[in-house]
Amino acid sequence: MFENLSDKLDRAFKVLKGQGTITEINVAETMKEIRKALLDADVNYKTAKSFTDDVKQKALGANVLTAVSPGQLLTKLMNDELAALMGGTTSELTLTASPTVILIAGLNGAGKTTFTGKLANFLKTQKNKKPLLVADDIYRPAAIDQLEVLGEQIGVPVYTNRESKDPIAIAKEGIAHAKQNGNNIVIIDTAGRLAIDEAMMVEIEQVKAAVNPHEILFVVDSMTGQDAVNTAKVFNDRLDFTGVVLTKLDGDTRGGAALSIKSVVNKPIKFIGTGEKMEAIDVFHPDRMASRILGMGDVVSLVERAQMQFDEKEAAELQKKIRKNKFDFNDFFNQIQQIKKMGNMKDLMGMIPGVGKMMKDVDVPDDAFKGIEAIINSMTPAEKENPDLINPSRRNRISKGSGRDIQEVNRLIKQFEDMRKVMKQMSNPAAMAAMMKRMPR
Repeated sequence: MFENLSDKLDRAFKVLKGQGTITEINVAETMKEIRKALLDADVNYKTAKSFTDDVKQKALGANVLTAVSPGQLLTKLMNDELAALMGGTTSELTLTASPTVILIAGLNGAGKTTFTGKLANFLKTQKNKKPLLVADDIYRPAAIDQLEVLGEQIGVPVYTNRESKDPIAIAKEGIAHAKQNGNNIVIIDTAGRLAIDEAMMVEIEQVKAAVNPHEILFVVDSMTGQDAVNTAKVFNDRLDFTGVVLTKLDGDTRGGAALSIKSVVNKPIKFIGTGEKMEAIDVFHPDRMASRILGMGDVVSLVERAQMQFDEKEAAELQKKIRKNKFDFNDFFNQIQQIKKMGNMKDLMGMIPGVGKMMKDVDVPDDAFKGIEAIINSMTPAEKENPDLINPSRRNRISKGSGRDIQEVNRLIKQFEDMRKVMKQMSNPAAMAAMMKRMPR
């Protein structure tokens, strides 16, 4: 996420490394490099110039503490200004009405239908809401089918009317259906449309007028950069939407849309899409995104994602098993599944401070756990429950069954045993204290 921009900003900061003081000359040189980096990331020119001018003015007016280098000070200023540029504070949905009506709009191919499913799943699992999806795209072939498949996948009902060709009527019917069936959220998935298609723009205005939505979310493909910002401005002039959704942030995006859209449209980014899975959706936090762009990680979001996947009761049971040294391959496999639900592995690693830079040229495939899963799935139930049973002949059988080398099987079992020992030690306060005493000081 934003790797190219992060690299260029890092290089720009090197101008100040080794400098004892901040001067107009070295700050001007750094700001010139930062402005280039922002423009290369497809940030709006006026936004980039205004941003660097503000940072320069604050840097020259700042007092550098003895313990803080000019580079560190500028990083702090950049972090604050980037967060402000992207909205400053987190803007969440207003969900007080029942039902709360959310209208989804955007261009063709921006990922509206997929986001509609993700949002329903998010509101159901994280906000304990009872959403209803309304299939209001009457133009795209299989749009209704796609929404029904997503609804079934996440366990959320979908209202459809395949006989009707009136999106206004379908939207109103969907809201009536929600009221009758106790759904407190209605998410209306509308057809993709071009801003220059007047008939389609009038249609979405009419849908808005008919249902009076509490939230209008404009979905844009973040990989389209400045074009996305320009399109958002046109849509906002017609719809006055309440927030923006940036999809495909896990792709090769330059970051221009995320950095420019708030200043140009003056509407907050509310959600970002970070992958294809239904769980790959995050509330947008400007301060956390600024930290990630500057290579400082995002531990808070990483912890929040983990908390979403790990059940407290399950965690307590697992803790008991660890203390009794009963952690087995079934538990290990379940932990892997929960980690996979947290999102793209490289994205997760990028949330750990310092790791993002280390991993920038490393390819971490989404199926990174494929070999481990194959090995565990080739074990018998008894072997999974009691790893001590796995002798050399069983290891050979597991190797053949999983299609993995015997060395890979041996390595996994060794790593598993080492991990089990460490986990047991960490769960025992007395053992931990003894281990700390033995550590060199």
